[in-house]
Amino acid sequence: MSEMPKETKDPLDTATRSFVEHRNLLFTVAYEMLGSAADAEDVLQETWLRWTGVDLEDVRDHRAYLVRVTTRQALSRLRTLGRRRESYVGPWLPEPLLTTPDVAEDVELADSVSMAMLLVLETLGPTERAVFVLREVFDLGYDEIAEAVEKTPATVRQIAHRARAHVAARRPREVVSPAETKDAVDAFQRAVETGDLQNLLDILAPDVVLLTDGGGVVQAALEPFVGAELVAGLLLKVPVLTAAEPVQVNGHPAMILRRDGEIDTVVAVRIDDGLISGLYVVRNPEKLSAIARQTPLRR
Repeated sequence: MSEMPKETKDPLDTATRSFVEHRNLLFTVAYEMLGSAADAEDVLQETWLRWTGVDLEDVRDHRAYLVRVTTRQALSRLRTLGRRRESYVGPWLPEPLLTTPDVAEDVELADSVSMAMLLVLETLGPTERAVFVLREVFDLGYDEIAEAVEKTPATVRQIAHRARAHVAARRPREVVSPAETKDAVDAFQRAVETGDLQNLLDILAPDVVLLTDGGGVVQAALEPFVGAELVAGLLLKVPVLTAAEPVQVNGHPAMILRRDGEIDTVVAVRIDDGLISGLYVVRNPEKLSAIARQTPLRR
């Protein structure tokens, strides 16, 4: 009787399964570092191309290896994007994501991908941002982070300490639950729909900041608006807000505004001490594609 052929395992199949298993995690790492779904997808494509060329027998921990490659690719792209954003027309806001319900249930993850937090992360340097995200959001060890950012563990500890202090001074003062955010968004929408100036002033913080991102493509304010009376007066002049659709954006309640059935604007908020302290209005069409479908995020 002839011997049966031995079963062989296609290394590409193994690579594919492992990449797919960790894809949502890798996307989340890249997105938190870049604030852009389109750029995060590009980073994942670059990571995949490198992953298919790796001898998997030499890789003990697929997750750690993939996170390391993704981080390095994101760092490289972040340095390039920083130069581009210097010439961006008007305020730059992160690309909003229509997130799955489980993101809101993970309070720490939702906080880390909120529009407010992503704007805080924009104030960090590229390496500081990578270290903060990998340590504070994904709880990686200093040795593992050191490999990803090509620094010594001691240096990474110092960077993490500085980044943590920097973020703590600028992040929202408290983690706000989805229910609290929804209440604030609902009250905001009602006030705008009814044109009730006093109710709108009651929900806006005195020093509220309104940022609108049109990217020079569509109409948007080129400078921030600051102050409750100024912001309220402006909002009550925008009739399109009466057609707001409540959604979950970046793990938090937000609104989508449509024009002729097409997504025109996304409005997200920052809450401090129960009041809206930040209004983030994204109108740049190039940043609205990720709102058409839900994006799963993972830690």
